[in-house]
Amino acid sequence: MYPAERQSAIVAAVHEHDGVLSVAALSNDLGVTTETIRRDLAVLERQGVIVRTHGGAKLAHGMPFELSLAKRQAEEADEKRRIALRAVEELPRDGVVLLDSGSLALVTASVFPDASIIVVTNNLPAIPVLRQRPNVSVMALPGRVRTISQGAVDEWTRQRLSTLNVDLVLLGSNGLTATAGVTTTVPDEAEVKRAMLLSAKRRVLTITASKIGVTSFCHVADLAELDMIITDSRIDRETADALHTAGPELVAV
Repeated sequence: MYPAERQSAIVAAVHEHDGVLSVAALSNDLGVTTETIRRDLAVLERQGVIVRTHGGAKLAHGMPFELSLAKRQAEEADEKRRIALRAVEELPRDGVVLLDSGSLALVTASVFPDASIIVVTNNLPAIPVLRQRPNVSVMALPGRVRTISQGAVDEWTRQRLSTLNVDLVLLGSNGLTATAGVTTTVPDEAEVKRAMLLSAKRRVLTITASKIGVTSFCHVADLAELDMIITDSRIDRETADALHTAGPELVAV
């Protein structure tokens, strides 16, 4: 495991244990020495992600880390469904679509039409949902699966994506601003999202308005690299204008 991947795993593990975890537990979970964990914690503390405590670490206050997929599924259900229904209007005919991981992408999978398209995804929970459409061909991306997002995110995932040329990507993110662009919580997630973006002819970001104005840990893309942003009607006019001025078409539903 590379240092960046290990540090991502540390952040995820601390978050999954209510924001606090010991060095010994991290060492045992990741199969590395406590000295290695302490070096990684020092890096993450310099980056402002965690705060080291006596014998362990806790998440820094104010960092917009993810809730578990199950918790996120219950939040903003109406807004996510409206965004999802608008997003599937962008699907190509007889084309190839990349579907990102996350709760909004899972809702989007649930409203996919039974059309003759290929869907490539790292979103494990979305696969059985999409398989209910007999005419949709589903291809699962390989890689290590994150517990929080239930998405495949590692070098295997990125390598497979680098060989693809798809018609459309439906991307998700944890944050979006006019200056910081598209951001997410951990490096390996950001790298996979970036690889998805680069493999697609058309790039659509689906995001709830509650995440707009948030800058998360890792940069994914600048706004000018997107073709469209689909969000919900809670976005204010000033923010919408700023995002649209930066390049992409903005749709609020």
